[in-house]
Amino acid sequence: MTFTQHYDSPLGSILLTADEMGLTGLWFDGQKHFARDLPAQHTEQETPVLSEAKRWLDIYFAGKEPDFLPPLHPVGSSFQQSAWKILLTVHYGQTITYGDIARQLAAQQGGRVSAQAVGGAVGHNKVSIIIPCHRVVGANGSLTGYAGGIDKKIKLLELEHADMSRLFIPKKGAAL
Repeated sequence: MTFTQHYDSPLGSILLTADEMGLTGLWFDGQKHFARDLPAQHTEQETPVLSEAKRWLDIYFAGKEPDFLPPLHPVGSSFQQSAWKILLTVHYGQTITYGDIARQLAAQQGGRVSAQAVGGAVGHNKVSIIIPCHRVVGANGSLTGYAGGIDKKIKLLELEHADMSRLFIPKKGAAL
Protein backbone atom coordinates (compact mmCIF):
# COMPACT_ATOMS: atom_id res chain seq x y z
CA MET A 1 0.00 0.00 0.00
CA THR A 2 1.23 3.50 -0.81
CA PHE A 3 0.51 6.39 1.55
CA THR A 4 0.81 10.08 0.70
CA GLN A 5 1.04 13.35 2.59
CA HIS A 6 1.62 16.94 1.51
CA TYR A 7 4.23 19.13 3.14
CA ASP A 8 4.29 22.92 2.82
CA SER A 9 7.94 23.96 2.54
CA PRO A 10 9.32 27.48 2.19
CA LEU A 11 10.12 26.53 -1.44
CA GLY A 12 6.68 25.22 -2.31
CA SER A 13 4.41 22.27 -1.74
CA ILE A 14 6.01 18.82 -1.52
CA LEU A 15 4.36 15.44 -2.06
CA LEU A 16 5.67 12.64 0.17
CA THR A 17 4.96 8.97 -0.53
CA ALA A 18 5.75 5.91 1.55
CA ASP A 19 5.05 2.24 1.85
CA GLU A 20 5.27 0.08 4.98
CA MET A 21 9.09 -0.07 4.67
CA GLY A 22 10.04 3.57 4.14
CA LEU A 23 9.84 6.78 2.16
CA THR A 24 9.38 6.05 -1.55
CA GLY A 25 9.07 9.57 -2.92
CA LEU A 26 9.59 13.26 -2.21
CA TRP A 27 8.81 15.71 -5.02
CA PHE A 28 8.18 19.43 -5.30
CA ASP A 29 4.77 19.86 -6.91
CA GLY A 30 5.14 19.99 -10.67
CA GLN A 31 8.81 19.02 -10.83
CA LYS A 32 10.23 16.84 -13.60
CA HIS A 33 9.33 13.15 -13.09
CA PHE A 34 6.70 14.25 -10.51
CA ALA A 35 5.20 11.18 -8.82
CA ARG A 36 5.87 9.18 -11.99
CA ASP A 37 5.53 5.83 -10.23
CA LEU A 38 2.71 6.76 -7.87
CA PRO A 39 0.17 3.93 -8.08
CA ALA A 40 -3.43 4.82 -8.82
CA GLN A 41 -4.36 3.09 -5.57
CA HIS A 42 -2.88 5.23 -2.77
CA THR A 43 -4.18 6.65 0.47
CA GLU A 44 -3.58 10.09 1.93
CA GLN A 45 -2.78 9.13 5.49
CA GLU A 46 -0.26 9.97 8.19
CA THR A 47 2.08 7.06 8.91
CA PRO A 48 5.15 6.78 11.17
CA VAL A 49 7.44 6.93 8.09
CA LEU A 50 5.73 10.06 6.75
CA SER A 51 5.79 11.67 10.22
CA GLU A 52 9.56 11.07 10.42
CA ALA A 53 10.05 12.51 6.93
CA LYS A 54 8.08 15.63 7.87
CA ARG A 55 10.07 15.99 11.10
CA TRP A 56 13.31 15.71 9.05
CA LEU A 57 12.04 18.41 6.66
CA ASP A 58 11.03 20.69 9.56
CA ILE A 59 14.58 20.55 10.92
CA TYR A 60 16.12 20.95 7.47
CA PHE A 61 14.02 23.96 6.47
CA ALA A 62 14.78 25.55 9.86
CA GLY A 63 18.37 25.76 8.55
CA LYS A 64 19.76 22.91 10.62
CA GLU A 65 21.31 19.60 9.61
CA PRO A 66 19.04 16.72 10.66
CA ASP A 67 20.93 14.12 12.69
CA PHE A 68 18.83 11.20 11.47
CA LEU A 69 17.35 9.77 8.29
CA PRO A 70 13.75 8.66 8.04
CA PRO A 71 13.37 5.09 6.78
CA LEU A 72 14.01 5.14 3.02
CA HIS A 73 12.70 2.76 0.35
CA PRO A 74 13.21 4.32 -3.08
CA VAL A 75 12.69 1.86 -5.93
CA GLY A 76 15.21 1.84 -8.76
CA SER A 77 17.73 -0.24 -10.67
CA SER A 78 20.83 -1.52 -8.90
CA PHE A 79 22.84 1.20 -10.67
CA GLN A 80 20.45 3.90 -9.48
CA GLN A 81 20.50 2.48 -5.95
CA SER A 82 24.31 2.56 -5.95
CA ALA A 83 24.35 6.19 -7.13
CA TRP A 84 21.74 7.20 -4.54
CA LYS A 85 23.76 5.48 -1.81
CA ILE A 86 26.73 7.67 -2.73
CA LEU A 87 24.50 10.76 -2.60
CA LEU A 88 23.71 9.92 1.02
CA THR A 89 27.44 10.26 1.84
CA VAL A 90 27.63 13.86 0.58
CA HIS A 91 27.67 16.00 3.70
CA TYR A 92 25.29 18.87 4.40
CA GLY A 93 26.61 22.03 2.75
CA GLN A 94 29.03 20.15 0.49
CA THR A 95 28.87 19.36 -3.23
CA ILE A 96 30.09 16.54 -5.45
CA THR A 97 30.40 16.26 -9.22
CA TYR A 98 28.81 13.73 -11.53
CA GLY A 99 32.34 12.65 -12.45
CA ASP A 100 33.26 12.08 -8.79
CA ILE A 101 30.24 9.80 -8.40
CA ALA A 102 31.14 8.00 -11.66
CA ARG A 103 34.67 7.36 -10.36
CA GLN A 104 33.31 6.01 -7.06
CA LEU A 105 30.88 3.72 -8.87
CA ALA A 106 33.61 2.51 -11.25
CA ALA A 107 35.83 1.68 -8.27
CA GLN A 108 32.99 -0.26 -6.61
CA GLN A 109 31.82 -2.10 -9.72
CA GLY A 110 34.99 -2.34 -11.77
CA GLY A 111 35.14 -0.96 -15.28
CA ARG A 112 34.10 2.49 -16.43
CA VAL A 113 31.04 4.54 -15.55
CA SER A 114 30.15 7.69 -17.44
CA ALA A 115 29.16 10.95 -15.80
CA GLN A 116 26.14 10.96 -18.15
CA ALA A 117 24.96 7.62 -16.76
CA VAL A 118 25.32 9.04 -13.27
CA GLY A 119 23.31 12.10 -14.37
CA GLY A 120 20.50 9.79 -15.44
CA ALA A 121 20.49 7.98 -12.10
CA VAL A 122 20.71 11.20 -10.09
CA GLY A 123 17.98 12.80 -12.20
CA HIS A 124 15.61 9.95 -11.41
CA ASN A 125 16.15 10.15 -7.64
CA LYS A 126 12.67 9.72 -6.21
CA VAL A 127 13.49 11.09 -2.74
CA SER A 128 14.95 14.52 -3.45
CA ILE A 129 16.37 16.68 -0.66
CA ILE A 130 16.73 13.75 1.78
CA ILE A 131 18.75 11.83 -0.82
CA PRO A 132 20.57 15.04 -1.69
CA CYS A 133 20.73 15.19 -5.48
CA HIS A 134 20.76 19.01 -5.22
CA ARG A 135 24.37 18.69 -4.00
CA VAL A 136 25.56 17.34 -7.36
CA VAL A 137 27.16 19.88 -9.71
CA GLY A 138 28.98 19.83 -13.03
CA ALA A 139 32.76 19.39 -13.07
CA ASN A 140 33.15 23.04 -14.05
CA GLY A 141 30.88 24.24 -11.23
CA SER A 142 27.71 24.51 -13.30
CA LEU A 143 24.44 24.09 -11.42
CA THR A 144 22.86 21.57 -13.74
CA GLY A 145 20.38 18.78 -13.57
CA TYR A 146 17.98 19.39 -10.69
CA ALA A 147 14.49 18.09 -11.45
CA GLY A 148 12.98 20.57 -9.00
CA GLY A 149 14.50 23.47 -10.93
CA ILE A 150 17.77 25.38 -10.71
CA ASP A 151 16.16 28.08 -8.53
CA LYS A 152 15.28 25.49 -5.88
CA LYS A 153 18.72 23.86 -6.15
CA ILE A 154 20.33 27.24 -5.42
CA LYS A 155 18.01 27.91 -2.47
CA LEU A 156 18.70 24.46 -0.99
CA LEU A 157 22.47 24.94 -1.27
CA GLU A 158 22.17 28.44 0.22
CA LEU A 159 20.06 27.06 3.09
CA GLU A 160 22.93 24.65 3.80
CA HIS A 161 25.47 27.51 3.60
CA ALA A 162 27.33 25.70 0.81
CA ASP A 163 30.25 27.55 -0.75
CA MET A 164 28.64 28.96 -3.89
CA SER A 165 31.67 31.02 -4.99
CA ARG A 166 32.70 28.67 -7.83
CA LEU A 167 29.19 27.64 -8.86
CA PHE A 168 27.22 29.22 -11.71
CA ILE A 169 23.99 28.91 -13.66
CA PRO A 170 24.70 27.67 -17.20
CA LYS A 171 23.71 29.91 -20.09
CA LYS A 172 20.50 29.17 -22.02
CA GLY A 173 20.94 26.29 -24.42
CA ALA A 174 23.32 24.42 -22.12
CA ALA A 175 22.25 21.05 -20.79
CA LEU A 176 20.05 21.45 -17.73
